[in-house]
Amino acid sequence: MYKSTFKSTKMDINNIRRRRPSYRVIVFALVFSAVFIWSAKIVLDCKWRLSAWNLNTTRCHNSSETRREIDLPRGIVTRTSDLQMKPLWGPRIKKNPKVSTNLLAMAVGIKMKENVNTIVNKFLKSNFVVMLFHYDGNVSEWRDLEWSDRAIHVSAINQTKWWFAKRFMHPDIISDYSYIFLWDEDLGVEHFNVDRYMSIVKEEGLHISQPALDPTKSEIHHALTARVDKQRLHRKVYRTIGRWKCDENSTEPPCTGFVEMMAPVFSISSWRCAWHLIQNDLIYAWGVDFVLGYCAQGDRTKNVGIIDSEYLIHYGLPTLGGSTPDKVQAETETQARARTQTGNQTRAQSPKQHDIRYEVRKLSYAELEIFKNRWKKAVKEDEVWSSRQANIADTYTNSYKVVIL
Repeated sequence: MYKSTFKSTKMDINNIRRRRPSYRVIVFALVFSAVFIWSAKIVLDCKWRLSAWNLNTTRCHNSSETRREIDLPRGIVTRTSDLQMKPLWGPRIKKNPKVSTNLLAMAVGIKMKENVNTIVNKFLKSNFVVMLFHYDGNVSEWRDLEWSDRAIHVSAINQTKWWFAKRFMHPDIISDYSYIFLWDEDLGVEHFNVDRYMSIVKEEGLHISQPALDPTKSEIHHALTARVDKQRLHRKVYRTIGRWKCDENSTEPPCTGFVEMMAPVFSISSWRCAWHLIQNDLIYAWGVDFVLGYCAQGDRTKNVGIIDSEYLIHYGLPTLGGSTPDKVQAETETQARARTQTGNQTRAQSPKQHDIRYEVRKLSYAELEIFKNRWKKAVKEDEVWSSRQANIADTYTNSYKVVIL
């Protein structure tokens, strides 16, 4: 009897031992599930934040460190805005989500009012929102224009287009607009059609572009931006430019992947990148044009282009930073065209006026050197970014390399 009881007890103990692993599995499963749910919450929260910013990154820190709206319920957080003005009373017009709108932003002075009016009227016909940055502080004298009350007016004395853009064109503020035209005021639009331009940009998949410049009537600083006759668009220039030999194998500015800063056009996705490239303390943005290609949402040799069929005249008037009163005020668009055609681009300036222009140019060059040094330092220190660019080189072409200013 005792022997039988002993055997029975021994068998029970063995059965318990056999069952123990199942208890361990259950405990392990519970612990794993808890960890998985906790980590999934962090990942989802991270994706929610990054998708709203449209950023591609694998870096995701603790949500309490990066989610600035932590004190608010997620459903109430509004991350974006627009420039649409709202009535103080009465019904509000609802936006049609199927109709895309675009933005024209310009830094302007009252002395260029007539030319700006010509430009703005072209864009208003194509469902554009207009934003004017008044660098001379004069807003009231624009009120007589029919479209003035529909435009957004921002005023700050003697500030550049890029100073305004950095402060008033954050990507989350203008996220509703498909394309952003950030133009100077001294552009002739006689040969430019907005709708045809937009059609080409979309068909060609250009994220960064500009209208070509009439080479016979414009002030041109880079050969790539000069209009090529009887072409729809071009992405490269084939010639020797200083130390650059531009040919079919070129993958860097100024041979390809480049636009000038007087009339750039951005897709909203490229602007989200470009806005971060603009330095808060550097007001002239010199040097930025050489690295804008990194914001082209892919291969800069394909996604950046110059539209030849819709082109501009760049008068090159030094309106900001102390131009002589008679130089701008007396020059209508026709007179400016005649001046560039004949090559008569000099006019007597007072010693004081000359000093102001010299100081402006001096600061521009100083800022260029600062930006170049910052870029080199940033490239050297960010190993993750450099590694990603190496992968891009393998994807696009073996000669696609990091731009060194």
